[in-house]
Order: sequence, then structure tokens, then C-alpha cells
Amino acid sequence: MAETVTEEEVTDEAAIEAPPERYGFPLTSSRGQDVIHPPRDQWKAAAEALFEDNWTMLVDITAVDYLNYGAGRALPAPVKPERFEVVANFVRFDTGARIRMRTQVPESDPRIESLYATFPGSDYQERETFDMFGIEFVGHPDLSRILMPENWVGYPLRKDFAQGVIPVQFKSPNQPRDRSSREGRS
Repeated sequence: MAETVTEEEVTDEAAIEAPPERYGFPLTSSRGQDVIHPPRDQWKAAAEALFEDNWTMLVDITAVDYLNYGAGRALPAPVKPERFEVVANFVRFDTGARIRMRTQVPESDPRIESLYATFPGSDYQERETFDMFGIEFVGHPDLSRILMPENWVGYPLRKDFAQGVIPVQFKSPNQPRDRSSREGRS
């Protein structure tokens, strides 16, 4: 005899399997902090929703290169892992609470919308992320290198960036190591 399933049981099952959401995006927790996972095309809208809900301080924007981690990362459904992840941290001054926003960015099109119009303090953070990872912030008023020389080729924090070998010399090889002459002793 076939077992019948009531509509109430189906909705209860779906509620159990569906990940929790906040602001309409999958919600996880990391080190006691809420983390929302908006898709790339809703990154800016998610930040604007946070701003409207009094998350007025953008603390940081950075990126992570998951080149060697692939799809083995734990992400809530339906978030699909990509090589890059752009991360932003926000604070509410009225409560002191923090929230993090993590968005997947594909290697084939490393671009995401700039948050500069809503959070002008993101200027240097977006430029640094661009400079180190090569992720373009579309709509940024001056997306230029900030740490590396303008003629630098590549993005130093990408996992596949070749590491150069530059010898570091901490003292001149021809100078004596006698400290007494420098300290005024005879």
C-alpha cells in the first residue's frame, strides 16, 4: 500500500531542508558572526539593503582565492563555489553587531559591482582588492593600482602568481660587525 503525504508534511520537510535566510540570501554563521551569501548580480543590492537597515559602517572589503580548494568548500545551498570570493564586513553602531557578506566571483569573469556610491570608504579597499587579486569593481570612480607600480604585470595574491626570488640584504657585506665603534666606546 502506497503511503500518502499530506501538504503539511511537504512544507515541513521543505522548511527543514531550506537553509535559513537573512535579507533574502542564504545565511550561515562563522565565529559567532552572521554571514550572508548573495549572488554576484545582487552584491550591490545586498549592501544597499544592509545600509538601509542601519549597517552603516563598511569595515573591510577583500577577496580570497580558492584555486586549490575547488568545490570542496562548505557553502549553503544554492551557492555554487567559484575560484574567487569577495568578502565585506559591516558594523551597526547602534548595537555593535557585525555581519559579513561573501559573494562568489568566477575566474572567467572576475568582476563585481562597486559599493563606492553607498559606502565611499570602500575606495581604497576596492582598489587594493583589484591590485592584489585582479577583481574589477565595476562603477568605481578610479580603479587603479594602489600598492603595486602601474606597470606591474599580474596580481600578487592570486595563488597561481609566480613567486620571485629577490635576495634581501640586511647589512652591507663589507662592514665590520664591531658595535663598540658605533656606540661611542673605545
